[in-house]
Amino acid sequence: MSKNKIITIYDIANELNYSPSTISRALKNNKSIGKNTTKQIQETAKKLGYRPNSLAASLRNNKSNNIGILISKINRPFISSLISGVENSARAAGYNVLISQSNDNYKNEVANAKALYDSRICGIVASLSMETKNVDHFKQFIDQDIPVVFVDRVPPELNCYRVIIDNYSAAYKATEHLIQQGCKRIAHFAGAQHLNVYKLRKNGYIDALKAYGIIPDKELLIYMNTLSFEEGKEATAKLIDMKNPPDGIFSSNDTAAVSAIMEAKQKGIKIPEELAVIGFNDDPLALIVEPALSTVSHPAMKMGSLSTKRILEHADKKIEKGVSEISILDTEIIIRASSKRLK
Repeated sequence: MSKNKIITIYDIANELNYSPSTISRALKNNKSIGKNTTKQIQETAKKLGYRPNSLAASLRNNKSNNIGILISKINRPFISSLISGVENSARAAGYNVLISQSNDNYKNEVANAKALYDSRICGIVASLSMETKNVDHFKQFIDQDIPVVFVDRVPPELNCYRVIIDNYSAAYKATEHLIQQGCKRIAHFAGAQHLNVYKLRKNGYIDALKAYGIIPDKELLIYMNTLSFEEGKEATAKLIDMKNPPDGIFSSNDTAAVSAIMEAKQKGIKIPEELAVIGFNDDPLALIVEPALSTVSHPAMKMGSLSTKRILEHADKKIEKGVSEISILDTEIIIRASSKRLK
């Protein structure tokens, strides 16, 4: 046979003089076929280079054993850990994973959602892009009873599974930590407010200030598009040049927090004596910067594993159709040198 020829069950049937239906059942380890015959057929299939057509099978069954992941940017430590959590649990259960990233672009997210839907995935784990305000493109999955699990950046209006942390409480505690270290003018790097995670982190920051009798200053509330390194650097430079600069920064992610430390040090500001900084996520770069960055833990791996569990339970009919669930995982404040002013 030609090396480029795609081997089918009919080729195996001709080779062994069995019917195609017998070949098909043997390849699926059907008990109606004898052990010796099954072994012979499977060995011949391997020798000829036969590969099962999973696409054809998914077209017949209207689903596959593929779980889709639709995320913002794969190069973010939180996202890569989330993907690992999904993949480890999925592969252990015999499922494959299809990964698609939006690069924080709404149109990309819509197109990627359609591509995953057309691939007949059996479930999808999604974290919204920074631009996403309309989530109608996920209704195609829900309408077909394909489980959707939103992680971290979740929409409030869809009836689906959600795996999140208590962003409000985590932000409150992070801000409270800076106050307890003696900070009185605390700036906040806020993300896009139409996304639940950043709105809740801002609210936690404001309420912590009020609880300690500190009036929130609008000039210290810095809204950012993507919380990038460049945005953090630019914002810090402006804050330092203020007539009454802040003595603390709570950033909604670690990237902007690290750039704040680097920019402040470059301008001769002592960390944490003159400016205490705390981030969010506990990314690897939190330990690389000097001084090491205080931050909030974000259990990405566990969130990915739990998301997969929900999809598999849905597929096994262990959860009734139409049921939604919110899973809230614990976080903790990780105190390091960048915010520790008191011994």
